[in-house]
Amino acid sequence: MNRVQGKTCIVTGGAVGIGHACVQRLAEEGAAVAIFDRMDGEGQALADAITHDGGNARYWHVDVTREADVARAIDEVADHFGGVDVLVNNAGISGSTKLTHEISEAEWDLVQAVNVKGVLFCCKHAIPHMRRAGGGSIINLSSIYGLVGAADVPAYHASKGAVRLMSKTDAMSYAPDRIRVNSVHPGYIWTPMVEHHLQASGATDIDAARAEVGRLHPLGHMGDADDIAWGVVYLASDESKFVTGAELVIDGGYTAH
Repeated sequence: MNRVQGKTCIVTGGAVGIGHACVQRLAEEGAAVAIFDRMDGEGQALADAITHDGGNARYWHVDVTREADVARAIDEVADHFGGVDVLVNNAGISGSTKLTHEISEAEWDLVQAVNVKGVLFCCKHAIPHMRRAGGGSIINLSSIYGLVGAADVPAYHASKGAVRLMSKTDAMSYAPDRIRVNSVHPGYIWTPMVEHHLQASGATDIDAARAEVGRLHPLGHMGDADDIAWGVVYLASDESKFVTGAELVIDGGYTAH
């Protein structure tokens, strides 16, 4: 119950899905957690529930595509909790399902703004706080589609490949500052984003579509948000003190083909 005791963790996109699970598990393991999201009702409810149960969490309305929002919120977190030890860059969107010859510039740019620039802005403004603290851990949520390709959602795939290599570059750049940077690569995890993606792809029977996509994984099913959250707890904790520049793949065997 104390794997991240005394650490301050920021989780972007923390109100629902994988981010929600990360917030819960980090708080249960002793962290003070800052929840960044634009879903105010869900984010505040989560912070209130954690506080009610004896944990330490606070919600901030943050649009990760706006650098001024990010900078302000991270500085406020450091002031409120006394520093920043862990950053979980989870906020992301799947975006348009159109192929390369169909997608518009605006549709492409929206995905890159959230999934890539959001990671950039959060890292940029968290790193100075981590340097002052003498170290930290940055955990960037990529995807199996930051490792392998598929014949759909090209903007999403491009963004997650970028996150993977951004993580490796920063791992090397900030190792002298004792800041570890790693990427997490989930397979299909049953979350609101995945459900929306299946609907946008034309699925009319969501249960059948969920089962069909689950069978793409050798284990035969989709993962749960907690499958990713526990990996994030490991990377946030001192258990992973010799791990940086790595890819933590949690995908039910999807990329083992």
